[in-house]
Amino acid sequence: MRRLGISVYPGHQSNAEIINYINLAGKYGFSRVFTCLISTNKAIEETVNEFKEVVAVAKANNMEVIADLDPTVFNRLNATIHDLGIFKQMGLDGIRLDMGFSGMEETLMTYNKYGLKIELNMSNGTKYVDNIMSYKPNLENLYGCHNFYPHIYTGLSYDHFISCSKQFREFGIRTAAFVNSNAADHGPWPVSEGLCTLEEHRALPISVQAKHLFATGLIDDVIIANAFASEEELKDLSELNKDMIELEVELEEEISDIEKKIILEEHHFNRGDVSEYMVRSTMSRVKYKGQPFPPHNTIDIKRGDILIDSDLYTRYAGELQVALKPMKNYGKTNVVGHVVKEELFLLDYLEPWKTFGFKVRK
Repeated sequence: MRRLGISVYPGHQSNAEIINYINLAGKYGFSRVFTCLISTNKAIEETVNEFKEVVAVAKANNMEVIADLDPTVFNRLNATIHDLGIFKQMGLDGIRLDMGFSGMEETLMTYNKYGLKIELNMSNGTKYVDNIMSYKPNLENLYGCHNFYPHIYTGLSYDHFISCSKQFREFGIRTAAFVNSNAADHGPWPVSEGLCTLEEHRALPISVQAKHLFATGLIDDVIIANAFASEEELKDLSELNKDMIELEVELEEEISDIEKKIILEEHHFNRGDVSEYMVRSTMSRVKYKGQPFPPHNTIDIKRGDILIDSDLYTRYAGELQVALKPMKNYGKTNVVGHVVKEELFLLDYLEPWKTFGFKVRK
């Protein structure tokens, strides 16, 4: 099951503000919380108490809480790979190893008596996870999670992101990556020019970022890295279809009721015998055979246009298509809508037999 998460940073904002944010995210069905122990330097007792209060609220909202740490945190909190009790005392469900060990240590930790999840850094592109797997870890307690990048232009390239993600997916490890809220203003560090895993996401709407991560088929959990996201952003993500690509579209005003019904209510999938010019969803021409599809708005076609063939195409009348390339319109095809500009790149993920849908831009 794919999940959505938020991030909170005790010590950087008041616990009261953090608690309100967690409750708001819980209202919209978010089920993961990322937090950071690396960026806090308080005494052990103060750290434990501060995090316990925040974690308790998250758990009351049925959220899983994982804290980022490195070997310095182990030393500061007197934890060891054999004794993770301090993290259980905080109420955490798991720990993320921003910097790892040799492989054997990570494996030993997956067998901890508290059942804590051990989350690995997915972004480095080494054979780190292969090494851990050679020691036979408890896969039930092993996660992977990418980094986020507060400095503009330092986020992952798409190719590197895909390569790293595939390494973890091949072992069946649960994966996560971060998206950037355009309303939030802080993370765990002083620099905060947005927080995201993929650099190309930094300026995109948050829902488009999340759609893209899910569309790759390589990410299970999408987490907002910076705080605090707006309620509108939380709501938009909560309404996201996590299981299939649902393209946001603008419809032409003069489309018929049948055309609108085909676009928004029918089940769409790309035919297996794919065309380089269009995605074809053909079942509507069967279901609505004999219904009228008079020609209208038969202008030349651009990438991202939503098309429904008119009666002039006889047996193709009622077939829905999404244009992948510009095409000349010979007066037989109705241009009934358009994929919004920010989501045009998602057309590249409509593979053969891929299910997809549409949602009207608000």
